[in-house]
Amino acid sequence: MKGENEKVSLVKLSSLKKCLGIVAIALIAAIMVMPGMAQTPPEESWNRTFGGADDDYCYSVQQTADGGYILAGHTYSYGAGDADLWLIKTDSNGTEEWDKTFGGAEADFLDRGSVRQTSDGGYIITGYTRSYGAGDYDAWLIKTDSDGTEEWNRTFGGTGLDWGHSVQQTSDGGYIIAGRTDPYAGARADAWLIKTDLNGTEQWNRTFGTDACEYAASVQQTYDGGYIIAGRTSSYGAEVIDAWLIRTDSNGIEQWNRTFGGPYYDYGYSVLQTTDGGYIMAGSTNNRQDAWLIKIDPDGNEEWNSIFGGAAMDEGYSVNQARDGGYIIAGYTGSYGAGSADFWIMKTNAYGNEQWNVTFGGTGLEKSYSAQQTSDGGYIAAGYTNSFGAGYTDVWVVKLSVPIDLKADEIGAYYDTNATNTRYLNLKAA
Repeated sequence: MKGENEKVSLVKLSSLKKCLGIVAIALIAAIMVMPGMAQTPPEESWNRTFGGADDDYCYSVQQTADGGYILAGHTYSYGAGDADLWLIKTDSNGTEEWDKTFGGAEADFLDRGSVRQTSDGGYIITGYTRSYGAGDYDAWLIKTDSDGTEEWNRTFGGTGLDWGHSVQQTSDGGYIIAGRTDPYAGARADAWLIKTDLNGTEQWNRTFGTDACEYAASVQQTYDGGYIIAGRTSSYGAEVIDAWLIRTDSNGIEQWNRTFGGPYYDYGYSVLQTTDGGYIMAGSTNNRQDAWLIKIDPDGNEEWNSIFGGAAMDEGYSVNQARDGGYIIAGYTGSYGAGSADFWIMKTNAYGNEQWNVTFGGTGLEKSYSAQQTSDGGYIAAGYTNSFGAGYTDVWVVKLSVPIDLKADEIGAYYDTNATNTRYLNLKAA
């Protein structure tokens, strides 16, 4: 009897040790990825340049349904005129599959414009054109099929300067465009929102602003069918130029607007709705000296803001939410890296605390305008370089690996919605 009790005690002690061991491993693993703690930066998987003898630029990248990538910008090396919009499709390794140019005899730009894959597998692009339309420059919307062949294009504008900066397909199959309209060609401008049907026919448009200079840089449809717009304003706010956030209903009628800024110039470049129903906006502050990330609640009230940068000029051009609830920011830095400005990719946790940042570049000028997390857990970033490639400035795309802390084949992560700011781990059996 005594021997059996001793065996039971030993079994219990052994089980207790195993349980304590598992708890210890889980605690260590949880500590390693607690929000706000530094993570090992991802490494470059590959990079590709695209371009000819002249200047070529990229402002937007998106992973496509087949695992490849679509890049949009404009080119002086190819096409029909002075500058043409340029669409490049690659496979998952960045190898070009096809490219298309769009434009006429004059200059046509996708300067901070965007491309998105549409529900039919094609693409929607916005920029602005001087070759077509009614005015000096008109906002331009182009729809292509899955091979980049144009299906239709539409121009929007009057006799002045009208630009398209951001486009998204809406839940009804149509499109929403954000940009700016300047009827007097330089005297003033308003932020501009245009809604079209699935064929690009305008359904309505709205302007926002007074008698100063405003523009809309980014738009996204919200969960309730309305729209959130980021840009800049000189009419409202604390100083000469403030970052500006506008919330509208599904018909483009303003529900509220908020300004963010201090005594210097402040810009909003990118906005999206977050999984908690609020919003995240990326831009720059302090006369474009620092990259800026602002978290806003569903009613437009600031929850927190984070500033990133050094002694030189640093800006954040785009933001996307990562699968862990944090944020990935693309921009450029003059404070760090190898050249006068380098690609700058930053990752924060859900509260804006930096987890890692990486720079890419040579002795020249590099800027990243767009980045997102990819299906393999890594990241893709695109912009332009004049350190590498064939011409003075070339399109540049950089693929980043999965961060070593988050290898998908080692750890499966989940969140406990009842435990605020806590990340747990599924430790996979050996």
